[in-house]
Amino acid sequence: MAATAKLTLLPTTLTSTVSFPARLVLKPFPRPQRLVVAAAAASSSSQTLSSLLSTETPEARQIRLETESALEWGAVCARLADFSATAAGRAACVEGRVAVGQSREESERLIEQTAAAVLLSAPLDFAGVEDVSAVVAAATSGRLLAVREICGVGRSIRAARGVFDQLRSLAEETQDGRYSPLVDILQGCDFLTELVQRIEFCLDSTFSLVLDRASKKLETIRRERRRNIEMLESLLKDTAAKIFQAGGIDNPVVTKRRSRTCVGVKASHKHLVPGGIVLSSSGSGATYFMEPRDAVELNNREVKLSGDERAEELVILGLLTSSIADSQLKIRNLMDKVLELDLACAKGSYALWTNGVKPSFTDSYSSSQSDQSGDYSVYIEGIRHPLLLEQSLMTEGSTVEASEMPVPLDMWVEKDARIVVISGPNTGGKTATMKTLGLASLMSKAGMFFPAKGRPRIPWFDQVLADIGDHQSLEHSLSTFSGHISRLRKILEVVSEDSLVLIDEIGSGTDPSEGVALSTSILKYLASKVNLAIVTTHYADLSRLQSVDSRFENAAMEFCLETLQPTYRILWGSTGSSNALSIAKSIGFDQKVLDRAQEWVEKLLPDKQKERQGLLYDSLLHERNILESQANEAASVLSQVEGLYNEICLEADGLESRVAALRTTETQKVQQELKAVKSQMDTIIKNFEVQLKNSKLEQYNSLMRKAETATASVVAVHQPNEITSNDDENQSSFVPQIGDKVYVQGLGGGTMATVIETLGEDGSCMVQYGKIKVQVKRSKMKLVQRGTNETATSSSVKPKSRTPKQRSTVAAEASQSQDGSGVSFGPVVQTSKNTVDLRGKRVSEASYELQMAIDACRPYQVLFVVHGMGTGAVKDRAIDVLRNHPRVAKFEDESPLNYGCTVAYIQ
Repeated sequence: MAATAKLTLLPTTLTSTVSFPARLVLKPFPRPQRLVVAAAAASSSSQTLSSLLSTETPEARQIRLETESALEWGAVCARLADFSATAAGRAACVEGRVAVGQSREESERLIEQTAAAVLLSAPLDFAGVEDVSAVVAAATSGRLLAVREICGVGRSIRAARGVFDQLRSLAEETQDGRYSPLVDILQGCDFLTELVQRIEFCLDSTFSLVLDRASKKLETIRRERRRNIEMLESLLKDTAAKIFQAGGIDNPVVTKRRSRTCVGVKASHKHLVPGGIVLSSSGSGATYFMEPRDAVELNNREVKLSGDERAEELVILGLLTSSIADSQLKIRNLMDKVLELDLACAKGSYALWTNGVKPSFTDSYSSSQSDQSGDYSVYIEGIRHPLLLEQSLMTEGSTVEASEMPVPLDMWVEKDARIVVISGPNTGGKTATMKTLGLASLMSKAGMFFPAKGRPRIPWFDQVLADIGDHQSLEHSLSTFSGHISRLRKILEVVSEDSLVLIDEIGSGTDPSEGVALSTSILKYLASKVNLAIVTTHYADLSRLQSVDSRFENAAMEFCLETLQPTYRILWGSTGSSNALSIAKSIGFDQKVLDRAQEWVEKLLPDKQKERQGLLYDSLLHERNILESQANEAASVLSQVEGLYNEICLEADGLESRVAALRTTETQKVQQELKAVKSQMDTIIKNFEVQLKNSKLEQYNSLMRKAETATASVVAVHQPNEITSNDDENQSSFVPQIGDKVYVQGLGGGTMATVIETLGEDGSCMVQYGKIKVQVKRSKMKLVQRGTNETATSSSVKPKSRTPKQRSTVAAEASQSQDGSGVSFGPVVQTSKNTVDLRGKRVSEASYELQMAIDACRPYQVLFVVHGMGTGAVKDRAIDVLRNHPRVAKFEDESPLNYGCTVAYIQ
């Protein structure tokens, strides 16, 4: 009672005793005010809860929960827990409390958040974020929080601010708005900086202690207490030492008994502590623990100061608890936003794990799309059931065989269709298909990506209502059929025009004729009430509704009659057979029984109708196979075109770099040649000046002629070759031949092509530039160089004198042209397919790989051998292999355009 009275009086006196920095001012802890805040919060929560409940009736809630259970939505949510980084996020996932958009706009916002999370370059750091909802609720209810709990609230708020700062930093680095949906979650949140600073100023979160600086009074009390303890311990140590010296104890003992500090003394020597108070004794009674008379006042002061310290700590904890209670709405809002951000990141990680794609809603999909998906309300290509896919992904080993993956499904529901009737064999996948669509609807509403291809489209459904499984209940006296019909009644009561209804085996469990009649009536009613309904059935009469009502659409699960096994693929627009007899035969049923059943089938079903259905089914299968073959062929052509385009782009990039290197090399050569010319001219001038000084006047003309001759020889040596010709005359007499190098109008002024085929009398021919082949008329071509089978002539002016290096080069080219056999090799353009890279390999490995590459070459192909420089061992071995290999006609050493590469011509 005393402690309670003390706490009620302390808030009125603390204002003058507590000292903080200017920004850290603690409020008093009036309990009535806190109760008012708690009542207001409770009232607000009640209003929010009541508004949510008012939009969902109890029956609708029950059906929703049963639908989520039937579709195993909880299992999908639980998988998100593995990717969540906070305790609150994991708890929400395990309990199935993942937020589902209550409107199309909210679902689109959740999808954009997931899309932004997928693009995160680094995971967000949620370390330090704790689930403080229970702590905040306890503070609101009036319970005094412990130091550890208050520190947890402070850490969580500061960690939330750290996450926001990290996310904002990532957004500023990219500056393209990709992370805006995630930044918007925490944008505008109150991070309670003052409260966090107040907590960190008052409490030590590491040791869970109230710090001395929390208040001046606490600091004074602890300072006095430390001084008093030092005096008490000094007094008792002296007393214990004296007792020990007098033989009153075996070892000096200073200890505490009944919260008072005392010394130990033998019972027979208690007279050594005159006037002392016996506080306790040992178990044997041989030792007394006595409080000396001089220590009584110090002990009394210690007890008082200890109580004062504890009372002041409670006051500070009460004030911080009050601050948390006052800020409980802001704290809960902040923690809810952190939970939303954590779930968005978890959805992004889940999407990457399952290779999920971003869905879009039909209403928000642009009608300007050129693909055929605009004609469908549901357009999902290659979707896999998430839970079945998870089982495959979690299979031991890093790779999963294609046979172990669930079969992808294509779901194409036309815009005008309201009822889809799926028929087919048992165990054929009808229910799994229906569940997959239901899960895709819930996942898209919750902002989750699902495993599919392309750009899936699906309507936004306000409700997903399912009747799947056996609802038999002995407790409620419901048979299978009664449970089925009872659930359908509830669905019809709560259904809306934006709902998705899933019904498994509609009308089953009763007389087939009555079941068909009831099912037809229910489906006709749903067709005018819902956005879309998917039903499975074995009743052929339900599949015939499509012929009389355009709102109905049929689909069938494929069944392979050769293997007597389902393929789990859905055929839209088809009607399937149950194949009960085939399935019974596959599991080893008695053949006599099956034969008798087949006789009854033939009696009950008209032969014409059976034959017509079989022909239609075979026709559809044949047409589908043709379309699949055409689609695969088109995909292959597209892949080849893309590969060719990428190679051309790579070659273009490499060509630019090689041209730049060649220009650099040529520039260096020109500069070196200029230096050499300058040196030669300087020598001529010096010689002329020396001779001029030592010669007579009549020798002047002779010296001038010698100097001019020397200068002319230098000019002649470095004069570029001039080969003049009459272009018009050559062009008129030009007849294209295989191997000619020509310029083609339209390919660019600097582009040289090779003639590979002559086609007509008009001189048109086929030329090749890189991998591009084009037919060109003679008038569009200009001859640059004749092929290797024709010696170069037609020079109207002889080239002037050349340097020895130039003469040797010309001779080598002439001999090479004479040795030519008239065979045209492929264009000398390097690609990934005609290149063998030997860099980084051992000599033996490089030799073997080069020989394999030569053997794999086509006749008259050019092979680029990349050997690099290094020590030169690989290059020497490569040259030796090329020189001795019988298929190598010739090879060219590396050049500025192919540095570290040798070009070989393969026969």
